[in-house]
Amino acid sequence: MPSSPHPSVDYRNLFVGLEAEIPLLDGSSSKYINFDNAASTPPLKAVQEAVNNFMLYYSSVHRGTGFKSQLSTHAYEEARKAVMQFVGANQDSHTCAFGKNTTEAINKIARRFPFNQDRDMVLTSSMEHHSNDLPWRMVAEVIHANLHPDGRLDMVDFDAKLEEFGNRIAIVAITAGSNVTGFLNPINELAEKAHAVGAQILVDCAQFAPHRQVEMLALNDPKHLDYVVISAHKMYAPYGSGALIGRRDTFEVGDPDMVGGGVVELVSLDDVIWAEPPDREEAGSPNTVGAVALAAAAKQMSAISMQAVAAHEIELTRHALENLSSVPGIQIFGDPNPENAKNRLGVIPFNIEGFNHFHVASILGHEFGIGVRNGCFCAQPLVLHLLKLNPEEISITQDQMMQGNRANMPGMVRASFGLYNTIEEVDMLIGALISIVAGNFKGEYVQDIPTGEYHPIGWEPQFDKYFSLHAEEKT
Repeated sequence: MPSSPHPSVDYRNLFVGLEAEIPLLDGSSSKYINFDNAASTPPLKAVQEAVNNFMLYYSSVHRGTGFKSQLSTHAYEEARKAVMQFVGANQDSHTCAFGKNTTEAINKIARRFPFNQDRDMVLTSSMEHHSNDLPWRMVAEVIHANLHPDGRLDMVDFDAKLEEFGNRIAIVAITAGSNVTGFLNPINELAEKAHAVGAQILVDCAQFAPHRQVEMLALNDPKHLDYVVISAHKMYAPYGSGALIGRRDTFEVGDPDMVGGGVVELVSLDDVIWAEPPDREEAGSPNTVGAVALAAAAKQMSAISMQAVAAHEIELTRHALENLSSVPGIQIFGDPNPENAKNRLGVIPFNIEGFNHFHVASILGHEFGIGVRNGCFCAQPLVLHLLKLNPEEISITQDQMMQGNRANMPGMVRASFGLYNTIEEVDMLIGALISIVAGNFKGEYVQDIPTGEYHPIGWEPQFDKYFSLHAEEKT
């Protein structure tokens, strides 16, 4: 494959595990190429080092009198400050609550948001990850702004719904960047529109934060973001943490969504006085290690600069879009124009004519050592929209799936880039796809009807050879 005349900066030395080899179907091995970064990312060395150093002093947090406990509390609160700084939050007007991930964070704000009889509606879009749609359905009436055929937000329809329901909309919940098409939404412009009708805005930055600069701005700025949610596992810190950063005044009132240890100031048998935020929002012992990891990742990425991170991704995306067209029968969803790479994230969904998306993904993994994702990416309404399936086709497929048959489940293949990926890896993906179309793959694959997945006949991976929790028996 042709190489880019301007190779991207090589950041690979900053990451853990990139040199580890994995087995291939033909009995050989190769270094793993991970193009599934939109799902999860490998750890930065700086994150691993921060965690390892911290583990020497890890202890209980908050109210412990021992040195390690006090140090752990200090580290936890410093992590909170670092994460708030990363998204441009203000210590006086914002607070940061740690949790498991973006999904938990959105569920929390959905339950904590002060809906009332006048403001009882959520405006979101049809491009959202399920995590920024389903939690809102549990607590309020939800309306969805329409999309253009390519999956881009229809701003005319967004404005029309704001105008029609503006006096009822309490919050706009929108993704900053689609996990399917990579489209970027004008979040600060949308924030200004939301505030103009008296609503607030939550921005799902799970996909956005690892790739672009987040700026919450001051609350007196019409374009400010009221709430932002992020996941560490998408930010090169896969130690089980996420964060909800938002307006302090929202969390200073009302009951916490989860109760127990740590969320109270005083408790009697008849009454309870809740603690101030963020303690009120963090029931139980927190994931201190995860918070430290997330903060370490944020500091490392800030040191690189988010402008440099974006430039690297734009280079990879432009090169991929320029050369994927050489794959016979490929259909790229979203915007396939390389010149628009700067206006999108490095997330490229595609299908190959004549091949099931499950099949393509399996061959890439088993024979080329390339990890991608396939299916609907927890954004089924968007994927069905992009595939242009009519209601009858959707109904037939849904009936089959409800009967345990996912063989014809709609979907696509998704390649998504991370900071450590290279032009050479992109070229290897394109070469692999060309080989697949030409029939140049070795395995005979069978589809598992209940899951839809394809597996090579006779292949039994020996996972224990690469990692096992069982200690080796001593002879």
